[in-house]
Amino acid sequence: MVPETHKPAAFVYFEKRVLIILFLGFSAGLPLALSASTLAIWMADRGVDLGAIGLYSLAGLPYTLKFLWAPVVDAFRVPVLTRYLGRRRGWLVFSQLLLMAAILTLGSLDPVASPYLIALAALLVATASATQDIVIDAFRVESLPEDRQAAGMAYYVSAYRIALLVSTAGVIALVAYLETRGIATNAGWGIGYALMAGLVVVGMAAAWFAVEPEADVAYVRPQGGAALQRFWRTTRDSFTDFLTKDKAVLILLFVVLYKLGDTLAGVMTGPFVLAIGFDLATYATIVKGVGLVALLAGGFLGGYLARKFSLMTNLWVAGLLQMASNLVFCWQAWMGPDPLALSVTITVENFSGAIGTVIFVAYLSGLCTNKAHTATQFALLTALAAVGRTILSSWSGFAAEAVGWAPFFALTALAALPGLVLLWWLGKRHG
Repeated sequence: MVPETHKPAAFVYFEKRVLIILFLGFSAGLPLALSASTLAIWMADRGVDLGAIGLYSLAGLPYTLKFLWAPVVDAFRVPVLTRYLGRRRGWLVFSQLLLMAAILTLGSLDPVASPYLIALAALLVATASATQDIVIDAFRVESLPEDRQAAGMAYYVSAYRIALLVSTAGVIALVAYLETRGIATNAGWGIGYALMAGLVVVGMAAAWFAVEPEADVAYVRPQGGAALQRFWRTTRDSFTDFLTKDKAVLILLFVVLYKLGDTLAGVMTGPFVLAIGFDLATYATIVKGVGLVALLAGGFLGGYLARKFSLMTNLWVAGLLQMASNLVFCWQAWMGPDPLALSVTITVENFSGAIGTVIFVAYLSGLCTNKAHTATQFALLTALAAVGRTILSSWSGFAAEAVGWAPFFALTALAALPGLVLLWWLGKRHG
C-alpha cells in the first residue's frame, strides 16, 4: 500500500467518499431550475405574460427559509429509513423520494389551465429540494475530513452546475425534439419533467452506496419531548454562535446582496432569449454545447484562484466578472437573434458564473467555523443567498416589460454595486 503522504495530490478525487459527493452534487443541482428558470421558459413557451413569470420566482422561497427547519434534520430521524440506512442517509433518501413525487406532479400540470396548481407544485419541488440540500451539506461536512473538503466542494460545484444544464438545456432540447416528432408542447414538457424525476435516482444510488458518517455513532435518539428540546437547543445554539461573530449582521447582508445582480439577470435569461427571436432548439444547443465548455473552464479557473489568491481578492474578481457578464446581455439585445453572439453571451455568463459559484461557496463554507452547528448555519447562509433569486427577483418580469431588455440588464449590473460596496467595507474593517 502506498503511504498517504506519498500519494499523488489527484488521488483524492478517486476516493469513494469524495466521489459520493460528486453524485450528490448532481442530485442537488437537478431540481433547482425545475421550479425556476426551466419553469419560466415553459411558461413563456406557453404564452404566459412576463409579469406572472416573474412572480412565480416566489416559489423558490423554501430555499430562503430552509434554515427554519434545518434543525429538524438533526433532531429527528425518519422511521424505517433511518433504521436501515442511518440518520443522514435516511434523510437523504426520504427527501429524494419526496422530490421525485413533486417533480412528477409539476410536470403533469398545464401552466395555462392550472396556474395555481403549478405554483403549489413548484413550491413542493423547491421544499423537497431545499430539504435535500440541508442533508447533503450536513453529510458532506461530517463524512469528509478537513483535508478532503476542498476536493469534495470542487466535485460538488461542478456536478451541481452540470445538473443545472441538464435540467434547463437538456429539458429544452428534449421538448424541441419532441415537438418536431408531432408531440404536443405541454405533453413534451411533461415528458421532460418525468425524465428529470427519474434522474433523482442518481442521488439515491449515491446515498445507498455511501457510508454513514461516523458522527452518527455518538448520536442518541431522543424520545418524546426530548426531541423538541433538542430541536430548540440546536436552533438557539446555532444562531447564537453565528450572531456573536464579529460583523455578523454585515456579513449576513453581504451574503444576500453579493450575487443579487447575477440572480436578477438569471431569472429572465430564458424568456429574454425566446423574446428576441431564438427557438428552443438553438438556445438549448448553444447552452448545452458552448455553455458546458465555458462552465467547466470557469469552474477549473475558480478552483485555481481559490488556491492561488486570498479569499478577499477572489471575491472582488468574481463580483466584477458577474457584473460585467450582465452587460453582455445588453449587447445581445442589440445584436438580436444572432447565434454567434448568443454563443459569446452564454460563454461569458457561464464562465463568470462558474468562477463566482466556486468562490462564493468557499466563502460561505469558511464562515461555518463551528463543526457542531455547520448544517444549520450553512442552511442559513445559503438561504440568505437565495433571497435574490426568490423575493428580490420577483419584480424582474415587470421591470423588463417596463424598460425593455437592454435597460433591464443594465439595471441588473448596477444591482451588483451594493454587494461590492459591502465587500469593500468588510475588507477595510478586516484590515
